[in-house]
Order: sequence, then structure tokens, then C-alpha cells
Amino acid sequence: MPIRTNRGRAAVYRRLWGWPLRSPRHLMLTLVFLAILVTALGIVLPKVVGKPQAKASPPTGTTTTSVTATAPGVAASVPTSNLPTRLSAPLATPTTAAPNGDAVRVAKQWAAAWVDHPAGITSEQWLAKLKPFTTEEYLPVMGSVDPANIPATKVTGEPVVGTSYTSSVQLTIPTDGPKLAITVVNTNAGWRVADYDQAS
Repeated sequence: MPIRTNRGRAAVYRRLWGWPLRSPRHLMLTLVFLAILVTALGIVLPKVVGKPQAKASPPTGTTTTSVTATAPGVAASVPTSNLPTRLSAPLATPTTAAPNGDAVRVAKQWAAAWVDHPAGITSEQWLAKLKPFTTEEYLPVMGSVDPANIPATKVTGEPVVGTSYTSSVQLTIPTDGPKLAITVVNTNAGWRVADYDQAS
């Protein structure tokens, strides 16, 4: 059995490793020292090692965008000279045109279907009459109208065109109730009513 003495390298190592375990105070001091050492290494090592070199510049003939470093929390400016925007070209103004005959005819047919709501007609039956002359997007809006609440029962005159463009026509149709202000638009399926309002 080997005899342990207070001399030699093993005795020195035993003293070093055993010192933190001698008391709670020694243990706390050791932990604080290790925390300070790790923090210092985390700060010093990146400065000593240095940052990696930037990538080589791209070959000539390609466009590059320069990026300026900004402080955290501050938005960097984005170069807008080459970015396409919707406003880069002037907005197209609707072209006025003579009233389209098909648009006027569809408006008259729609108005005739709108005032045709005999007693007992269901909302589904009434919408079925309007469907061939109404856009798919506007038909669900018409579903909120109760035909029993419509004050008109017949069309009393010819349509009066207000504004007319190549893609839409706004006109007014008189009834025995309020006048109908109707907007007809040109769709892939032909001219269809896209909106209406009751005018006094």
C-alpha cells in the first residue's frame, strides 16, 4: 500500500482540487472566479482571433448593392432606384365612350327582374332571376335584400345614361317607386350589374 506524504506532485494536486471542497466559502469563491474567467475569455478571445475576412468581390458585370451598417433598432435605408413600383407608370384614366347597347340592355333586364317580386316569392327565387345579369361578386350582396321590402313593382321608363366608359356604364332607370342607379361593368362573361342604389 503506497504511503501518502505531504511532498511531491500528487500532494500539490490534492491540495488544489481539495481546496474548493474544504468549506462553502471556498466553493463560492471558486465559482465566482470561474464565472469571471469564462466572461473574460468570451470578451477577449473574439478580439484576439479576429473576424473572418469578407467574401471576395463578385466578378465584374454583376450589379451589387451596398449596405451601410446601422445601429441596432434603426431601420436601414433601402435603395429604391432599381425597385419597380406600381406608381412608376401613370395610372390609366378610364376612356369615355358612347353607351354600349349590351350594357343598357342588361341594365333594363336586371331592373325588370328587380321589380318582379310577387307576393310569396322567396329570396332564392328572386335571386335566380337576377343571377344572369349580376356579377358573381355582387350576387352574395344581393342575397341580403328581402324582396318583400322592395317598394317598386314595375319599370316606368327608359334608362338614362349618366357616365359611360369602355369598361363600365352608370345609368338610372325609373320605376313606380324609387329610381334605380345602376352600374354595369364589362366582365369575361359579358356586361353584368356590379352595383345599384335607390335614388329618390
